[in-house]
Amino acid sequence: QVQLDESGGGLVQAGDSLRLSCSASGRTFSNYAMGWFRQAPGKEREFVAAIGWSLSTFYADSVEGRFTISRDNAKNTVYLQMNSLKPEDTAVYYCAKCKYSGFRIRTADYDSWGQGTQVTVSS
Repeated sequence: QVQLDESGGGLVQAGDSLRLSCSASGRTFSNYAMGWFRQAPGKEREFVAAIGWSLSTFYADSVEGRFTISRDNAKNTVYLQMNSLKPEDTAVYYCAKCKYSGFRIRTADYDSWGQGTQVTVSS
């Protein structure tokens, strides 16, 4: 079981930037894809971005061009750089470890989750 610990959330204004970090335990971090999901109040958890072991990436349409996912396998850390934030980006953001080496977008394909970090974007 991999333990994940997110950080970097906060309260910002529309148009600002934030960088989320997710630190993972375990030696096999680099073998698996990693993803970011988010959940707004009253809504289901939704896919945001994912990065495979080969560093291939995939984004939800709503964040394409504004968010960038990256990973540093030497530090067992995955990042989510969020630029041009909008009020609709407000949510709890979760880091997750995929069951597979290639990225997936379904929550069911992820088997370890962090506790989440709150991102609030004011208008």
